[in-house]
Amino acid sequence: MNCKTNRNRRIILHHDNASCHTARQIVDFLSNKNVELMTHCPYSPDLSPNYFFLFPNIKKKMGGERFESPEAAVEIFRTLISEVTASEWKKCFENWFERMQKCIDLKGKYFEKQ
Repeated sequence: MNCKTNRNRRIILHHDNASCHTARQIVDFLSNKNVELMTHCPYSPDLSPNYFFLFPNIKKKMGGERFESPEAAVEIFRTLISEVTASEWKKCFENWFERMQKCIDLKGKYFEKQ
């Protein structure tokens, strides 16, 4: 992403309310960067970003590999992210929106993955 051409785009960050995400220093930093937070119940198993298809798939591809440096691992991660197709991204977000709607319908009660 070219940060210079996307400066005026609104950024919304979705995360759970885990203490590492709600620490004053983090909240202040994100606020200063005009990042809007979309939060939910702490450690919600139904909305947690790790349920997205993306990270388990990337983890599976990177698992067991040894990298020469942290930078090399980041470069491989970036390569794998760039290979995710538009239809895969669309499916990921459609699934997330469906889970959010289910949480709304159940008034925040947890539900099992079906």
